[in-house]
Amino acid sequence: MRAWLRGLLVILLAPLVAMAAYWAAACLLLLWPAKGQPAGNAAQVQAWVLSNGIHTDLVLPMRSPGMDWSTLFPPAHARAAPADAQYIAIGWGDREIYLHTPQWADLTVARTVRAALGRNGALLHVSHLREADLAHGTAHALPLSQGHYERLAAYVLAALPQGAARPVPNAHYADNDAFYEAVGSANLFRTCNNWTGEGLRAAGVTVSRWTPFDFTVTAHLAPARP
Repeated sequence: MRAWLRGLLVILLAPLVAMAAYWAAACLLLLWPAKGQPAGNAAQVQAWVLSNGIHTDLVLPMRSPGMDWSTLFPPAHARAAPADAQYIAIGWGDREIYLHTPQWADLTVARTVRAALGRNGALLHVSHLREADLAHGTAHALPLSQGHYERLAAYVLAALPQGAARPVPNAHYADNDAFYEAVGSANLFRTCNNWTGEGLRAAGVTVSRWTPFDFTVTAHLAPARP
């Protein structure tokens, strides 16, 4: 009987121990960030990381020297993108969760497990934003040199199959957004926030070495309002 109870206890506690270890690893790695090169006085492009408390997006100027995102992600792909949009928000994530959980209350255990195991493809979620729209989440300042920005833009472009923006038909959360096919697959160790963090590291921005949660992406950035 005691052996049976011990086995049951292990079965019940193992997921909790795994979750605690996962969380602890993410928190500990915050103390060992991948050091980047601050833009400092060389900052030429002002961007942001936008968080809703769970998920992070890269927010980039719609148009800047060398890059016009409206040509790649045209407003026509959205239902009614604002004509005066100044920024574009770009996030990457699990295909099923993106398409079937417009609200976090819609998230199911089955979809969570499939996403954790990397069973689904990935999508980019792209929103056309006005400056005032950045107040709807928590914005963190991302001052970039031109070199930082070019590397970050290249990282985003690499997420598109053959560099082409292929919209998912009739997939929207609001009037100002669209979904696009993306390369890769999210899983427990490469979440939507990992994608954002990898982009920041590729650009040369100081960020944690592993960013599975939103706070692990933003911890080394300055909270700001545009």
